[in-house]
Amino acid sequence: MSKVDVVITRVRARLQELGIKLWLEPYYLKSSGSVETEIVNLAEDFSHNLGISKSDCKLALSELQEGALRKLKAREEFLATGIATFTVRRINNWQGTQSIVEVKCPLSFLGSELQKNVAKALNIENAARIKCISAGKIVNPEQTLIDQNIKNNQQLMVIISEVDKQEHMQENVMHDRIQKIKKDVEAIVDSNKQLFEMEDQDGNPVFLPPTENRAILIGMGICEKGRVAMKNERYDEALILFLEADEKFTACNSKFLEAVDNYALINLDIVWCYLCLKNVTQLPDAQRRLEICENSFRRSYGENLQRLITLKGDGCAEKALIMRLHLLQGVVLFHQNRRNEALEKLDIAENELLALKVDDTSIETLVEMGYEPHEARLGLRARGGDIEQAINFIHDQHEKLRETRKHSQKERKLNQKLDVRKHDKNWVNPRSVCSLMEMGYSSKLVVQALRDSRNDLNKALNLLQNHTEELSRKLPLEGTINIDLMEQLQQLGFSESRVRIALEATRNNLESAIDFLVKMYTDEKDLSMFIERMTAVATDQGAPSTSTGLNSLAQQIVEKAAKEIESLNAYNRFKQDFIANDFDYLDLPLIQEEQILAEYKHLLK
Repeated sequence: MSKVDVVITRVRARLQELGIKLWLEPYYLKSSGSVETEIVNLAEDFSHNLGISKSDCKLALSELQEGALRKLKAREEFLATGIATFTVRRINNWQGTQSIVEVKCPLSFLGSELQKNVAKALNIENAARIKCISAGKIVNPEQTLIDQNIKNNQQLMVIISEVDKQEHMQENVMHDRIQKIKKDVEAIVDSNKQLFEMEDQDGNPVFLPPTENRAILIGMGICEKGRVAMKNERYDEALILFLEADEKFTACNSKFLEAVDNYALINLDIVWCYLCLKNVTQLPDAQRRLEICENSFRRSYGENLQRLITLKGDGCAEKALIMRLHLLQGVVLFHQNRRNEALEKLDIAENELLALKVDDTSIETLVEMGYEPHEARLGLRARGGDIEQAINFIHDQHEKLRETRKHSQKERKLNQKLDVRKHDKNWVNPRSVCSLMEMGYSSKLVVQALRDSRNDLNKALNLLQNHTEELSRKLPLEGTINIDLMEQLQQLGFSESRVRIALEATRNNLESAIDFLVKMYTDEKDLSMFIERMTAVATDQGAPSTSTGLNSLAQQIVEKAAKEIESLNAYNRFKQDFIANDFDYLDLPLIQEEQILAEYKHLLK
């Protein structure tokens, strides 16, 4: 943070404390403008009170006065014409704030018009490569500004995707890369193969209704790519990805967001990007997000981490996240000129940081023994730097994760089986199904009871205990397999046994049966051979007219299989940047944190 920003923050706070309005008399006269002598006298008074040089105080007062007058003029223009004025701060990865311009646009206009006006002001050819960020949200080009709660005199943060000047390759344009990531993640989530699964911190699967499940999985997928960008210090790209993911999360009303720390982490990551991009215009949003994060951590970890310490011991790796939270809270408090509170938070963060630091030589020793750097770092932090205990910790973590996933296999398989019915109204929680089946109830009765009770386990149990006959009457009759459908699918080359299983599982629903059969082809090679066979059937011009329906069905299957291949390709692209690390979100090297802590503690002296 620059010296000028520090001075302006403190001078602004002093003005607010004293209720001084620089755009009114005696500091400003409509007839002649700013009153120099009054500004000088005020600067002298502030210099004595704040311990800042008189010249710096005067510069800050003049800048704040000019800003206030600009806002006043913009307010008058807005009331007269309806045209809003925005202060647009262009941000990039290297300089933080690259430039600041003023842009005008009526609030009744679409976000795309604001993008065009920003592009014109910044001399950018393609307005689509501009992302405007207002109060922590990406401005939607297809909605009006007023519908997005954007107001006159608001500060906007702008990130512009530009071609990599060294390589001049289209794929190196941030805008195109982000669009590709979003498209890939959606293809992966929509695959019938369940390429993404949700797990809690301990490796247990998390089951949600289809609509919520899709929204959260897409959000988490985009978020993971944001973390890759953040690790590579592409903070502008990371911020856009995190905000895109945040839109998916906030569109979902799932209690899941309150139960685990995923949503807390994305808020923490967004504020971290604000800081690394040296942007303080999003300060109110940063404070809001840190409050969400803190509340979520309390729900997940307990007050003072007590629940976490009880479960995982005093050296739990999650303490690194808590330290980053306290550091960011200290930074936000500093920019609000709440200096004593800021120092208090920074002191807490400093003590936590010292406790988390581990010896580089110990990390190297563990790496030489075959452990990954992230395993070594987390193990040493968890066990106070003791190498032998760190090794035990690493093995214990792997074993716990393996055991948890092993024990949840029944639930996962059942979830795949139930997945043939993807509508929210029919969805049942596989974990509840397993729990009730373990009590001796049949799977069909259990599923019906859970549907009737809307997945309330206690109500479902009551139905099973006291209303068995009523549940039985609701069960579909054991129907025979549709012979016509069976023959059709066999003519396409599917084996009788597979067709029978598919039609039984889907109750003779042809489209669902096709999905079921396509899902049996597990890799790209098998799918490609399958597509060749189906394409030959679909394009067979010599077939009798009675097989027209068969040609059409084969073409439908080809399209589904091609979509699955694209999902597999998208998944392979998605995995390219990743290191296989289940605890990556906890692996903070803490180098930047240490530098930022030192910088802000110095500013407070």
